[in-house]
Parts: sequence; structure tokens; C-alpha cells
Amino acid sequence: MNKRTLATLMAAMLASPTLHAEETLLAYAGDEIVVTSSRVQQPKKELTSNVTIITKEEIRESSANDLSELLAEKNLGHIQKYPGTSTSVGIRGFRTESHGNDLMGKVLVLLDGRRAGTGNLAKIMTANVERIEIIRGPAAVQYGSAAIGGVINVITAKGSGAPSASIEQKLGSNDFSKTEVAIQGKSGRFDYSGSISKSDSGSYRTAKGDIYQNTGYQDQKMASLNVGYEIADGHRIGMIVHSFDVDKAGSPSYLSSPDLDAYTVQNNQSVDFRYDGATSSRNISWMARYFTGEDKYRYVDPSSAYESTKNVDQQGAQAQVTWQPGALRLTTGFDWLKYEVDSTLTPTWATYENPAGFLLGKYGLFDERLILTAGVRYDDYRVKMKASEGTSRSKDNFAHQAGVAWQASEALKIRGSFAEGFRMPSERELAANITSWGTTYIGNPDLKPESSDTWEVGMDLAWKGFNASLTWFSTDYTDMIQTEAIAASTYTYLNIGSATVSGIEAELSKVFKLDGSSWTLEPYAGYTHLLKYRDNKSGDDLLFTPQWNASTGLKVRDGRGFNGAFNLAYSGKTFIQNYETGSGEVVPKGGFAVANLSASRKFPFGDKGIAGPGITLKAEINNLFDRGYQYVTGYPMPGRTFVLGLKADI
Repeated sequence: MNKRTLATLMAAMLASPTLHAEETLLAYAGDEIVVTSSRVQQPKKELTSNVTIITKEEIRESSANDLSELLAEKNLGHIQKYPGTSTSVGIRGFRTESHGNDLMGKVLVLLDGRRAGTGNLAKIMTANVERIEIIRGPAAVQYGSAAIGGVINVITAKGSGAPSASIEQKLGSNDFSKTEVAIQGKSGRFDYSGSISKSDSGSYRTAKGDIYQNTGYQDQKMASLNVGYEIADGHRIGMIVHSFDVDKAGSPSYLSSPDLDAYTVQNNQSVDFRYDGATSSRNISWMARYFTGEDKYRYVDPSSAYESTKNVDQQGAQAQVTWQPGALRLTTGFDWLKYEVDSTLTPTWATYENPAGFLLGKYGLFDERLILTAGVRYDDYRVKMKASEGTSRSKDNFAHQAGVAWQASEALKIRGSFAEGFRMPSERELAANITSWGTTYIGNPDLKPESSDTWEVGMDLAWKGFNASLTWFSTDYTDMIQTEAIAASTYTYLNIGSATVSGIEAELSKVFKLDGSSWTLEPYAGYTHLLKYRDNKSGDDLLFTPQWNASTGLKVRDGRGFNGAFNLAYSGKTFIQNYETGSGEVVPKGGFAVANLSASRKFPFGDKGIAGPGITLKAEINNLFDRGYQYVTGYPMPGRTFVLGLKADI
């Protein structure tokens, strides 16, 4: 599918002449509460940067089983997805780190506003999620290192209303099976919301009909729990638990030369204790939290008796106070993070601490029609490596941001911002003295943090059921850390790289209501086009960076329990290093389109309608047109697959 075809399809969907627009705005436009952009609750109309919100309804209607599959449908940027349970996602030419320490990434993943401890999106479930907020562009002032290309914040649902529960069973192609149980509700001052699932899948068949051996997984368990107690009006203490565990996930290597018995064992767990409070006037509010977790990865190859592990233990704390007497709002706080990394692959044992302080401000003029924002953050970073006889290193960094938003009318907002991003050097880059596979790596204590300056200008429109945004951005990325040979088979790390990335982002959707019925249709589209993505050192385009990505689709609801969704995601052509042949030569990789279709119908019990107890039937077709595609060269994805589900709400 070429650009003209896709553009025509989008335009046709949005200009359908047989429908009449709803007269009300979408619930998540305009005054939707978001927390990632300023670490406090605020209407979306006050934001000065581009933020995408994936609502609870969108998550429920999608066929995605985890965060990686959901964002692949959204197609924000480059997706690096392998068979099994390993996926990273890109935003504006930068992407998450899918293995181990999330500070090595350049897109940051959060759980309820704190670091998830992993950049592997396949480890994060989408059940028990209220919404997902995606900041496109730097958010270093709010969240520190690695938030260069963007931030993905997964907001866990809170219980409300009468107690309820559900159980769901899915069965599908390639021996797929998933069982999920969920509960939620509020009793007095106590609220709770939770979900737990267990799934299995066998080796899958590609679109060409080849069985790709060793691509299944066994006993994958995911869980999320959010419980809280309101000790007084405006004061809540809570605990949030997230867990991912897979006993055995196939690690097949390339289809051309598959490894039939290698596998991985992966775990990610965290627990978060949080207190939110406010004065009776709500002019002053505060938050304090402590969290701890671990991320474990073990690779086993029985045929060669080889095994490697990488474990990361995490703990951290956040404290902040917000003062808002009127048009002015000030938020100041302190973050503390400590990681302990233990790896046999390099080998490495290291700890680092990252205390930081920040100040964020917002001021509204002309009855809040003109919003001014600014912020500053200071990070101190301390590394200690046992492998280098206790070598210690320290670095620090200041980051700044500023923005403006003008509500030109009730429907139109114009915005602009400047923000700095950074990535602190890793323990290996600063202090290593490691020999791995015959190659020695020597750390460089004089490294500076990688840094970026990003400018963006955009507009948001919300009018009569029509929602749209358009953003131009430009990022200068400097002090990129790269390896440099200093002797035979010996390398060190230097700040010698830089890159320039600029582009345009667009999103639009519209709700239509069919005359004389309860049916609604919602076509939507998203598009990212990079105008420049150049490695300044070589002068070449950045590798693993598609020039453009797009997604489009249609949601259908009858208002009486039927929901349907069609999604088409297109990934553009890119240049990659081809490691399938072992040469690592740079080659072009063609674009591809993937379509998914899902539908569900709820049959309610009693007189409470679709919001009450009932039975829901579900059906999904993934890769609807049975296209052969691969996110990573040599690792083809499944062909057309079918899933049927049955859910009971009680």
C-alpha cells in the first residue's frame, strides 16, 4: 500500500457523506485529566506539548494482549518485535531499551508516573488499565534520564461503584489459550481493582505457511492490583502491584537457521506504596511514594550448555508538593532511584543512585486562555562497579523546559514548547573494565550525558465530535556515546556522535451517529512523517528509523452491547543492519501493512443493561489479510490468526 492509497482511505473515512456528526465533544478531548506532562492532574487543554491518550474503551476494543501489541497497532514509530516476549517501541526516532536497565533507553516507560524498571513493553499488561498517556518528545524535567523521544505512562485503574467481577477465556490459532480474572469496586472508603491472567501459545505458522519452530511460550502469568483506602477526605493511601512471569519462552533465532531448544525465562515484579493528600481548599496538595521491584532475564541454550543471566533490582522514592492559589501553580519535589545490576553476559555487577530535584510552574492569563509553563531539574548520578575493584564515578545534569498554549477559541488550541532531554552514561560506559567474547571494553570517566534540544509547534482541535492535532518538531541530539577502538580488540566510549531529527505528527478522529438509531461510527487516523533523520557524523539516514508510519481504522458501536474495531497499521521503509547473514551490512527493509479486526457482543442479565452482569462473546482476526511481514529481518511474524473469547461479568 503506497502513501496515496493510504491517504485516500483516510480521507474517505473522514468525509463519509451518509452520516451526521455528534454535537458533543469526545469525552477524552478538551478537559481530559492527564498526569504525565506535569506530574499533577490538569485538563488536556492546558498542555503545551503533544500528548496522545489511549482510553480504556480503546484498550478494551483492541485485540492486543499486552502493551507491545497495543502500541504496534498505534504505530507511533519503529517497532522492534521478536518472537516470544521482547518488544521495544520508538517515538521520534528514539526507542525504549528492551533488555535490563531502562536508563539505557531513549523512550521511558512508566507505571503510574514512576519508572517501570523495564523497556520491554511485552512485560506490561493492558488489563486493569484506566488509560495510557504518551508524551511525544522530551520529558526529562519531569522524569529524568532516558525521556528523550517520549514517555509512555500506563495508568492503573482504581475501583469504583458496586463490587463486580469477571472471568474470561480465549482460545485461538497456534494453540493459544488465555484465562483472565478481574475484580473491581469500592466499599465505603476502600477501593480495589485487579486482574490476573495465564496464557500459553505454541509455535506459529507464518503467512508463507512455514511453521516457525520454538516461537511459543509456556505458563505466562501477568497480574495488576490497585488497592487504596481514603483515610480522610482528600487523603488516600494505596498500594499498586504489577507482575510478569513466563516460565519458558522460545528463543528461535532466525527462521533460516532456527534454534529448536533455546529459551528464555523472564520476570518483572514491582510494588508501589503511595500517599496522596490535600488541604480542604485543595490549594495545596502533595504526594509521597516508595516503590521496589526486580527485572530478571535468563537465556538457556541446552544444545551448547550455555546460560546467561541479567538481573536488575530497583527501588525508588518520590515526594512532591503542589501549591495553586489561583492562576499560578508551582510543583516542586524530589526523586530518588537506586538500581543494582548483576549480569553474567558482560560480566557486570554495579550499583547506581540517582537523586534529583525539580520545579515545575504554570501560570494562566486572560481567564486561563493563555498558559505559560516552565520547569527545571537537577540530577546527580553515582555509579559503583565491583568488577573494576570498586570503581566509583559521578555525573550530574541540569535540564530545562518552557512552553506556551493559547486557547484561540473554545475548539482550537495553539501550542509551542522547548524541552531538553538527556541520557546518563551507563555503569559500563563510565567505569567498565570488562572482557567479553575476546573483546575488552574500558570505561571513560570523562563522559558527558547524551543530550537533546527539542522545539515543537502544534495545534489541537476539538469541535462537534471532530478531534485533530498537528505538530511539527525538531530535535538536535548531541554527545551521543559511541565505542572507539584504542587497541586491538580493545574499545572505549566517547561522546562523538550527534543526530538531527525533525518531523510532523498528525492525529484525527470523528464520531458519527447514524440517523434514527443508536449506532455510532468513529473513523480515526494517525500519521508520523520524519522530514530529517540524519546521523551527523556519517551524513547518512539513521538506521532502524522509518521515514513514515501510519495507522487508521474504524470503531463501530450500537449502544446496546456490540463493539467492533478495524485497525490498519503501516510501517514505512527503513535501512537496517542485516545480522541474519552475520555481516551486519546496511540494507533497505521494505514497508508493510498489518490489519486487525475484532468484534464483541454483550448479552446482559437483568435490568441494568450493558453496564451490569452478562455474557460477552468476542472474536478477533489478527493479520487479517495474511500478509508476510517482519519487524526484525529474519524473524517473520505470524500469518492470519483467529481468537474466540467468552467473558462472564458478575
